[in-house]
Amino acid sequence: MKELRIRTLAAVFVVAGVLSWAGARLWYSVGTLPSVPLAAPIVLALIAAVLTATALSLRSRLKAQRERQPDAKGVDPLMAARAVVFGQASALVAALVAGMYGGTGVFLLEYLDVPPRRDQAIYAGFSVLAGIAVIAAAFFLERVCKLPEDDDTNGGAARAA
Repeated sequence: MKELRIRTLAAVFVVAGVLSWAGARLWYSVGTLPSVPLAAPIVLALIAAVLTATALSLRSRLKAQRERQPDAKGVDPLMAARAVVFGQASALVAALVAGMYGGTGVFLLEYLDVPPRRDQAIYAGFSVLAGIAVIAAAFFLERVCKLPEDDDTNGGAARAA
């Protein structure tokens, strides 16, 4: 399984942001503007919380398993792989959504004197922050589930001797 790359997520964020900014300008020239829902940052924050809780649960179970505690619950490798895939998918979607709301938020910075537009800009800003939290939680989950590297150069020679 390939690891998440911050470069890929940043590229998705920037492309989505630029397209969203251009789309918001075009949409506003027609006379309206799509709204940023209040639920956007809330849903992203909930996804970040689920990913963080999953990572913390797996980390404690793996630690108990490594320390060979008698009542330790093992971690099914397939469940850990599914958790990592969920984290990676969530990070990609969060980068896309955060870029989209970031671009809209940048456009809305011109209209902060209008109270409804100011509220929309605030929701967009919180959506970007919550998207970053999802990405951070996905990286944490991936780090928790990563297998230790085999060191064939040092450990293999020592074990053979």
